[in-house]
Amino acid sequence: MQHHVNRNNRRSCPCPAAKSPLSPRQQLAAVLSSPVVNNKWLSAPQLQPLRHAFCQGCPGTAPGPTLPCARGSVWRTILLHKMIAKITWRLARHVSTEAHRTTQVRRFLHGSYFRIQPSIQEALVEGRPVVALESTIITHGMAYPQNLSMAREVEKIIMRNGAVPATIGILRGQIHVGLTDEELQFLASSKNVVKVSRRDLPYVLSQGLSGGTTVSGTMIAAHKAGIPVFVTGGIGGVHRGGENTLDVSADLTELGRTPVAVVSAGVKSILDIGRTLEYLETQGVCVAAFGESRMFPAFFSSQSGYQAPYRVQDEEEAAKLIASTLGLGLSSGVLIAVPCPQEQAASGHLIEDAIQQALSEARSKGITGKELTPFLLQKINELTNGKSLDSNLALIQNNARVGSSIAVALSKLQKATRKGSLPRRRDTTLPQPVVIGGINVDFIAKAQNSVILGGGQTNIGRVRRTFGGVGRNLADCLSRLGLTPLFLSAVGKDEHSESILHYCHHMDMSAILQLEGKSTATYSAMITSAGELSVGLGDMDIHQQITEQYVSQFKENLCRAPLVCIDGNVPLSTIQYICQLARDHQLAVCYEPTDENKASKPFLSDSWKALTYISPNLQELKAINRTLGNPLPAGAPSSLEDIIKMAAALARPLLTHLCCVVVTLGAHGVLLCGRSLGGSISLHPTPHEQTAAASLCAAHYPAIPVSREEIVNVSGAGDSFLASHLSLATFKSWLFPADHQQHPTCPHASTELSR
Repeated sequence: MQHHVNRNNRRSCPCPAAKSPLSPRQQLAAVLSSPVVNNKWLSAPQLQPLRHAFCQGCPGTAPGPTLPCARGSVWRTILLHKMIAKITWRLARHVSTEAHRTTQVRRFLHGSYFRIQPSIQEALVEGRPVVALESTIITHGMAYPQNLSMAREVEKIIMRNGAVPATIGILRGQIHVGLTDEELQFLASSKNVVKVSRRDLPYVLSQGLSGGTTVSGTMIAAHKAGIPVFVTGGIGGVHRGGENTLDVSADLTELGRTPVAVVSAGVKSILDIGRTLEYLETQGVCVAAFGESRMFPAFFSSQSGYQAPYRVQDEEEAAKLIASTLGLGLSSGVLIAVPCPQEQAASGHLIEDAIQQALSEARSKGITGKELTPFLLQKINELTNGKSLDSNLALIQNNARVGSSIAVALSKLQKATRKGSLPRRRDTTLPQPVVIGGINVDFIAKAQNSVILGGGQTNIGRVRRTFGGVGRNLADCLSRLGLTPLFLSAVGKDEHSESILHYCHHMDMSAILQLEGKSTATYSAMITSAGELSVGLGDMDIHQQITEQYVSQFKENLCRAPLVCIDGNVPLSTIQYICQLARDHQLAVCYEPTDENKASKPFLSDSWKALTYISPNLQELKAINRTLGNPLPAGAPSSLEDIIKMAAALARPLLTHLCCVVVTLGAHGVLLCGRSLGGSISLHPTPHEQTAAASLCAAHYPAIPVSREEIVNVSGAGDSFLASHLSLATFKSWLFPADHQQHPTCPHASTELSR
């Protein structure tokens, strides 16, 4: 059958119906149910690859529209259309770029461009205060070995104040956040290293060079690593005579577009401080002097003759200022100007005379650009017989003390804010879903080679800590999609629990059970270089504490929820309680089987018949059918067509009671199985009279091709997919709470399953 594509963007329909105009409501229904790719209606030949026939005589025509019920209110239909159109547009707009963007970010954070020292990454995950430090002062600001001893001393000061130092530098074309002592020595003693600002980063990385990062370069790396506080000596600014030369430091523009708080001794006194403050105002940078005076410091001296726009009395006030800036989502940074200690401050008159002499010599020698500042600092040190260098060291150490205190105060403030807001997290008319399941601390070991060696041999690879658990993954993804479910789970009161609560701060963790004397669940996995799981080991006894008694405390939340998700980690009695509650109150419940051994829990009794959705892989689906006593297909499938046929055959018996079965097929994609009244698979439970008339359908969605190099880990991918699938169903069920005849559908080509 031929399909016409209406050039006026009305709909795609079979001949000769294309000649007959549809009513506005029918056009809207067609929009909601017709297959669309990149804003173009698909013709029959284009739809054909998406179809898979499971029986003889399977119809080959395109699915028709599912028309809204006449009883449904027009505003709900319009609202649904707008919402689905918005989601679909966003997905269509990003589908071609999201994988590329994710890959680039992944490569930047974990690949050849970027390396975060493990101790710093752990501190960031746990919410401990981290202070970024620049490296240009090491490579271009002081001579060896004074530069090395200075760098070591600054890091020690930060650690003594309760924060974690993260010196940022570039080694052989890779940005390092956190340097080992050997790496510090390399930068301190190397002669041919580059001074790296924003403009220099692409070239330096592409050429595999090493260098010290300026204020601008360090801010970029700190922001990408998630470090909000950065300590330096002094920032760059508008050079004297800049009104003629237009010589303005990139530090100022970086402060205007990167949300990092920079703690410094103001602007280097070799610059035009007045014009620098004006330029910072133009860039929208909040500038505050630290301490008793509003006087803006002049690097070597506490007196510049200019006042800062604002003043913060101590580290708590500074932390509040930074927190408000971050909370507003401003793209600009904050400059906290700390005066040099009075007992170490050099004479302003002596320094000014040296500056003028050094500037004159620089002009005569034609020294400009990024070579100017190092020359001036060295010359001023010579002219002041080392007094400027003594002041330089004193102010850097003082900035480290102040900056680390601010970072500690900011960390405490952010933790207090998160804890105080948890019980009041939800304030929305959209009912709150509930997720019940496990939280794990995952230790993932990824082998470097494609073949994992046995026999007690050591496999070369990388080990990292992440946070998982099927229930946590689902709650995390649903939260990121805007649903923010109430999460019910259990953790111990140990070294892992605070890290988990910090990492999951965007989720509603207010109901989490924390138990003394219990260990938070941990899971260790070894995966191949292709990201496939080789072996896993779990210590998950605490999941048995997710009891019926604990969950029943939230019965009111459960009965109001548009969706309840539960994973296979939960005890059998708790699963049976949820199923009974679903039966009594007509709740939509999704069961995530978790693994082959846990998949059959609801199917040991009739509890499973109260479920709405289930998302097994092929092995879990076999285990479920085995428990139910259903016959299993003989032999292993050898082709994609055989795999799909087997999955469809195993899903069909479950559809006598379930609304939808989502079978994840790994590299082969996903098979969506359910009912249809009009050719599209319903994502919403339907009344019994409609169920009898509905046909069983399945739609196969091939996996997006991804190269082996881009795969980090396939574990949890199914949880993320299920969450996105459920979010659409949940939004629709909220819009149509009783109007089941206007059932939400999956707008994709589908084919009928044999009964």
